[in-house]
Amino acid sequence: MASLSAKAAQEVLAADFQTLVRDAEKLLEHSATLAGDQADILRAQIKASLANARASLKESEQALLDQGKLAVGATEDFIQAKPLQAIGIAAGVGFLIGLLATRR
Repeated sequence: MASLSAKAAQEVLAADFQTLVRDAEKLLEHSATLAGDQADILRAQIKASLANARASLKESEQALLDQGKLAVGATEDFIQAKPLQAIGIAAGVGFLIGLLATRR
């Protein structure tokens, strides 16, 4: 469930950045020919796109933090429920990392 919301947030963020890039490209293309109100309208659109991108980043950050907290909680629950298995898993992972480190 958390990964689905993180994936959705990532898609929204990507869409917002694509919109931001398009608006910035529009500003660059028309900056020489635009004057007054037209330039102000385009700048306002770019500011709105930036605000949307910032909001999406905050949502993504919160979703990732929530997902991380859930993972930490699940790990702590597992360790408290099965401490000997947790020690065995940690020792096995440490052994494998040691093997991989010595092969280089």
